[in-house]
Amino acid sequence: MNKNRLEAFSDGVLAIIITIMVLELRVPEEPTWHGVAGVLPTLLSYLLSFVYVGIYWNNHHHLIQIADRVNGAILWANLHLLFWLSLFPFTTRWMDESGFVEVPVLVYGINLLAAAIAFYILEQALIREQGKTGAVAQALGRDWKGKASPLIYLVGIALALAQPLLGIAVYTVVALIWLVPDRRVEHFVYRAHQPGDASGQDLPGHTTP
Repeated sequence: MNKNRLEAFSDGVLAIIITIMVLELRVPEEPTWHGVAGVLPTLLSYLLSFVYVGIYWNNHHHLIQIADRVNGAILWANLHLLFWLSLFPFTTRWMDESGFVEVPVLVYGINLLAAAIAFYILEQALIREQGKTGAVAQALGRDWKGKASPLIYLVGIALALAQPLLGIAVYTVVALIWLVPDRRVEHFVYRAHQPGDASGQDLPGHTTP
């Protein structure tokens, strides 16, 4: 099954998610720095969610670029991921409008956790389709960030019950971890664009980390 339609559809959905979030931003009530300070929490919560959507778009793009084909299970796994990402505008706005109290911050963390699990399911669906010796499996390697992130989210969710701002701090740390480029994956994306190198074999002069 051709992967181009899956990638195009996903890109469109993610673009709409970002558009919805930015349309929900409200302007300051007064044209002063005090007015700006009043909407600063809104801007920061938008920034965090924007970064997360950007991270998922980047990682999704790399993942699909490495894959050579998709099947029905992959399409459903992809829709599962997009479902949780599509809730970001709702959970972001609720967290902001509530004044960052316990339950909305906790629900935002659950949204992040569910999206992380959904992305992991998508990865595994691609690996099953290509095999454990395929390019996706080799590019992901041990995938320590993908496995550690849900555990860190759980810590953030637990902290949100006691101190919501600590929960948000943990969510921010996970985003910062994912902002660090994965050179292993980028190496396989580069190879996927080289003519005649769709296999999982190393190029001359290169070794898999």
